[in-house]
Amino acid sequence: MEKQQQHDGDGGGAGAAEGDIERLPADLLAHVLSLLPSFRDLSIAGGVSRRWRRAVERSLASRRRLSFAGQRTGDDTAARFVRAAVNLRDLDICWGCKITDEGLIKISSADCVGKLTSISLWGLAGITDKGVIQLVSRAYSLQHLNIGGTFITDESLNAVANSCANLKSIILWSCRHVTEAGLVALVNKCRRLECINVGGMRVPPESFVGLLSISPALQIRSIPQIILNAGVQVS
Repeated sequence: MEKQQQHDGDGGGAGAAEGDIERLPADLLAHVLSLLPSFRDLSIAGGVSRRWRRAVERSLASRRRLSFAGQRTGDDTAARFVRAAVNLRDLDICWGCKITDEGLIKISSADCVGKLTSISLWGLAGITDKGVIQLVSRAYSLQHLNIGGTFITDESLNAVANSCANLKSIILWSCRHVTEAGLVALVNKCRRLECINVGGMRVPPESFVGLLSISPALQIRSIPQIILNAGVQVS
């Protein structure tokens, strides 16, 4: 009997705790959820109830950085989260994500896109120029772009050149469909560009001489810069 009463008491305590959480004011619940470090945790929390989903979306409003890296995030989920993150500055939707052009087009309509200073699309096999152009054409404040490991062409670089005047660094590692013409257009128009990663591309090394004649201080790096800051300057 005592064991049964103890068991019932434990269950009642858990239920009470759950009830206490549900009674938290919406603003306080959103603040608690804003402390969750990963997208995976936020996604799980958003599946608890409609109230929690609204709280997750409210918590995103204060976030400056959002990363979907390594998560199998789809177009609709990513777009919904980015639209809610109105103060976002750093967006990472790279490897592992199931993002397509449709997702990038949806994300491009988010209020935060014009304020983004950093975007990583590293290794997204499902995107093409169509989605990239739509996104970067609204990213007027962009300073850092990682688009390595994708199938973009010169069309995307022309869009970056025409829309991202504040660009400081770009990673084009293994972008095998980009040509010298695209690089020249980029360096010509992005006058604040400091660093460009060209490792794994099919552009011949002698083409880089022309880039340095446009911007002598430009650092042309030929190894991946995904994590490490070390690089090689080609001159």
